[in-house]
Amino acid sequence: MKLISEGLNRYRIARQPGMKVDAVVFVSPALVSYLDEDKALEQLVHAAQLPGVVDPVIGMPDIHEGFGLPIGGVMASTADGIISAGAVGMDINCGVRLVRSSLPARAFDRPVLRQIMKKIEEYVPTGVGKKGRHKGITREIFERVVHTGVKGVIEQGFGESRDLEYIEENGFLAGADLGAVSREAVARGAGQLGTLGGGNHFIEIQEVTEIYDQALADAFGLFRGQLTVMIHTGSRGFGHQICTDYSKSLLQAAEKYKLNLPSKGLACAPVNSQEGKDYYAAMACAVNFAFSNRQIIMHDIIQAFSDVLGESPRSLGMRLVYDVAHNIAKWEDHRGSRLLVHRKGATRALPAGHPDNPPAFARTGHPALIPGSMGTASYVLVGTPKAKETFFSVNHGAGRTLSRNAAAKTITKEQFEESMGEVLYNSRNYKELVDEAPPAYKDIEEVVDTLASLDITRKVARLRPLAVIKGKD
Repeated sequence: MKLISEGLNRYRIARQPGMKVDAVVFVSPALVSYLDEDKALEQLVHAAQLPGVVDPVIGMPDIHEGFGLPIGGVMASTADGIISAGAVGMDINCGVRLVRSSLPARAFDRPVLRQIMKKIEEYVPTGVGKKGRHKGITREIFERVVHTGVKGVIEQGFGESRDLEYIEENGFLAGADLGAVSREAVARGAGQLGTLGGGNHFIEIQEVTEIYDQALADAFGLFRGQLTVMIHTGSRGFGHQICTDYSKSLLQAAEKYKLNLPSKGLACAPVNSQEGKDYYAAMACAVNFAFSNRQIIMHDIIQAFSDVLGESPRSLGMRLVYDVAHNIAKWEDHRGSRLLVHRKGATRALPAGHPDNPPAFARTGHPALIPGSMGTASYVLVGTPKAKETFFSVNHGAGRTLSRNAAAKTITKEQFEESMGEVLYNSRNYKELVDEAPPAYKDIEEVVDTLASLDITRKVARLRPLAVIKGKD
């Protein structure tokens, strides 16, 4: 793929036969070499060939090969265009939530952090296939949650109604219909509310180490030396099964509507077709599930802190900063048109004054949460008006450089332990975590600075990990 430099940290893929729109990639010179190591650019080119796609398709600084659209990919389509399960991803509404506290991180020594980690693991099941601790409640409210989102679990005592303003889409994507979801997906999801999962999902206890914009940090309730908690998980087996089901059925739909697919991973259907509407309805169910899953996990984490420290949740000052989705397709207004924006491994970042901001962030823009790897920093950012070029999207993390298999084969125990430094983790066997080791990821500082140097984002705060909880694959 020929990349044409268009100035600082911005490249265009030369138009090829079949491409209906251009592809633009935002990477720094230091990150360009990674593009030769997988098929991410080829996948962007394939997305640019789909009917109704809006110019351009976009690669974020953390771009790497996925299934269908690359991870770190953004693709918008018109009302006469298509919707693609492969452009949303397997873990629908995988996302990140940040919880702040009024506590100084220096008050938490390693023994206390270990106690808190242990208590969190008692309350939040981790690992693939695990069922939720609140079995009687979560099974009962499952159908309500997928149709109403976070409001449904708040009504059951998981958090407060004010939390809704601090969640993307207020924790609810309209259009969900469980009738569009397979029995197998329902069976996988019904008992998994309140669970973390495995892979790159995590719960991380952090310290705010740098404040870059004091006014924005004050507005977000962040201060230097503060203890925070970040949650990264999604729709679990429920969303995975929905994507699996529709990745198959949309292939048949593409054939039915005579859509020329450049790859099976981008199986799609016209947005206004029954098949397209069914996928959107099923996807929305998973989106609402994931928002609710993170809400329950937050509630349980706060309770774990309260139990260990012997203080009430209110006295700990633990409040939701924001919750963002990574893998989602949503109708949004861009460039004077209503567009369906697919973000796969990408984060929405609305600037100050944008009408879609929650009221709490109307004057600041909402926080964009960018986790690093389990041994490196994470960031809180905001988008700027220049982010309109990316459909108000930014990267969602650091981005992998090694596949899970490659990481497990090449990263030694010594390398793993050195990369983790003083960060506590919840497994005695490094092999259970090595595929998520920092050497398997790009440099988060380089990735974040790629867009910040273009004034597409503005850095607000830097968070360093103190302790991380992950689940087994």
